[in-house]
Amino acid sequence: MGKGRLEAFSDGVIAVIITIMVLELKVPHGTDLGTLLPLLPVFLSYVLSFVYIAIYWNNHHHLMHAVHRINGRALWANMHLLFWLSLVPFVTGWVNENHFAALPVALYGFVLLMAGVAYYLLERILIAHHSEDSALARAVGKDFKGLASVFLYVVAIALAFVNPWVSCAVYVFVAVMWFIPDPRIERALPEG
Repeated sequence: MGKGRLEAFSDGVIAVIITIMVLELKVPHGTDLGTLLPLLPVFLSYVLSFVYIAIYWNNHHHLMHAVHRINGRALWANMHLLFWLSLVPFVTGWVNENHFAALPVALYGFVLLMAGVAYYLLERILIAHHSEDSALARAVGKDFKGLASVFLYVVAIALAFVNPWVSCAVYVFVAVMWFIPDPRIERALPEG
C-alpha cells in the first residue's frame, strides 16, 4: 500500500503535539522582564521538547522518503511511535510543574527512550518490508546513533534519581546529536 496517508496522518499528529506543548506556556501577569524570569525553565524545557519533536518529524520525513510502500506492520509501528511522541507534552508539563524533580525527569527520559525504541522498530519493519539490500537498509545500516541514543536515555533515567540536572544535560546531548539531520538517507537515494 502507498505511504501517503501514513505521512499525512503523522504530520497532523505531530502538528497537534506541538500545539499542545505551546499551550503549556502560560502568559505571565505583569509587563516587565522580571515577570518572564520564573518562566525561563519552563520555556527551556519547551524548547528541548520542541526540538525533540522536530527531530522526529525530520527523520520520519527522511525515512518515508526512502520507502516506496508500507504494510500493516509499518502502520502499527508508526502508531506506536506517535503514541510515545504524544506523551511528550504531558511529561514536559509534569517536569515543569514539579520543578525538575527526579521522578518527572526520569519519566520524561522514559518517554524519550520508548520513542527511540519505537522509531528503531519502525525502521527495522520498513527495512524488512523493502529488503536487506534496499537503499533504506544501506542508508540506516545498524543505526549505531539510534542505539547509542537508547543507551544514553537509560543512563539518564538512572541519573535522574541522583541528579535530575545531569539527566537533563544528557537529554540535551542526545538532542544535539540528532539536531543536524541524518544525511545517510539523502546520500543513499538517487536525486529526483
